[in-house]
Amino acid sequence: MAKLKLTKNEQKKQKDSLKRFERYLPTLMLKKQQLQAEIRTVEIRVTELRNMKERAEMSLKKWVAVFSGQGAFTPDLLTIKKMVIGEGNVAGVPIPVYEDVEFEMAAYDLLEKPLWLDTAVYFMKNQLLLDLQMQCMEEAQHRLRKELQTTSQRVNLFEKIKIPEAKTNIKKIGIYLGDQQTAAVVRGKISKRGMEAPARSMEAPARSMEAPAQDIKRGES
Repeated sequence: MAKLKLTKNEQKKQKDSLKRFERYLPTLMLKKQQLQAEIRTVEIRVTELRNMKERAEMSLKKWVAVFSGQGAFTPDLLTIKKMVIGEGNVAGVPIPVYEDVEFEMAAYDLLEKPLWLDTAVYFMKNQLLLDLQMQCMEEAQHRLRKELQTTSQRVNLFEKIKIPEAKTNIKKIGIYLGDQQTAAVVRGKISKRGMEAPARSMEAPARSMEAPAQDIKRGES
């Protein structure tokens, strides 16, 4: 850490820094509150999506044995053709926003395939939709938490270190400059007294010489 200069220029620099820190701190605290509120909103949405997925999986369990038989449901039967992910912004943080997804389903002969295949495709679409939405929300959650950590660190830096440090430095420089000013006044007074002393010592002999001359004049009269 650089040594503090006890000068007026440094005092001004410290005061300017203090003003800047005190101006930025409320903005950072507001950003921190916005991030915390948005993270809570995202957490609620992620929980909702997870619950929806769990309920869908529970409904799917009774069909698992049927779906796994006969090899009718193959991976290429349902694929994602297009996915649209937009970009939102929360307190200056870009986050992914799920918008839409387009599926492509392979053609199959309804007469050759089992009747339950349509139900399997519906369940699969629903699960994929939930997964995609959860991925976006979890990525948004990750980015927001990372930004919140950075913002919290800055708030603590300004609030607990930079602002108190600047105030301490300003006070320290003020005391030093005040002491210097007092010392200068004292030195000035001492110097003035030192110059007055020889003058007084020279005035004393002159007054002693004036006294006899006044006596002679009185005698002559």
